[in-house]
Amino acid sequence: MDIARLKDVDRAYPTALKSYLGHEAPSSLAALGNLDILKQNKLALFCSVKCPGKLILQAHDLARELAEAEVTVVSGFHSPVEKECLRILLRGPQPVVICPARSLKKMRLWTEWKKPLEEERLLFLSPFPDNRHRGDTKMAVYRNRFVAALADKIFVAYAAPSSKTEQFCRETLGWGKTLYTIESDINSGLVAMGARPLSGNGRFDISKG
Repeated sequence: MDIARLKDVDRAYPTALKSYLGHEAPSSLAALGNLDILKQNKLALFCSVKCPGKLILQAHDLARELAEAEVTVVSGFHSPVEKECLRILLRGPQPVVICPARSLKKMRLWTEWKKPLEEERLLFLSPFPDNRHRGDTKMAVYRNRFVAALADKIFVAYAAPSSKTEQFCRETLGWGKTLYTIESDINSGLVAMGARPLSGNGRFDISKG
């Protein structure tokens, strides 16, 4: 499959990027896969790299609920919890958007990605230039803001206290985005900030409040 380049004047370019990122919105995007997925309601998925074991299984259970509910999920799928959620989601029928913290050029396509790509339920999207083959911390932070701007709503399984993820949650709540987290005393800080706790009820509908 060929990598497409979307300019900010193209009809397929997500206008939400300009709305939330302003002058920091990318002037163009690299895309591989089905661009129609961008028209769907999307839920962003995040989790800090280090996640308490109590929350890991609950995050995996919620990923299964998302797959069963056919919710379109967008994420960098970088942390261990995010990667496992991706494996669960790719076994379902719903679309997935992967946003790596690097360019798409010369990116290795894993075997488990090929079938969803052929079935047009997978999209890779990158705001980075073709020559940025290796990500760094600054790119990862920008990628997360990019993913949050793309999404209609956000789910954060866990944000470590005083971490970049927690700071990011505070920013996206300031945008007016709905942010969910797992219902747990461990996430009380996120709930106090304004996140909505989820206990897992099999009815994950991001089209509603």
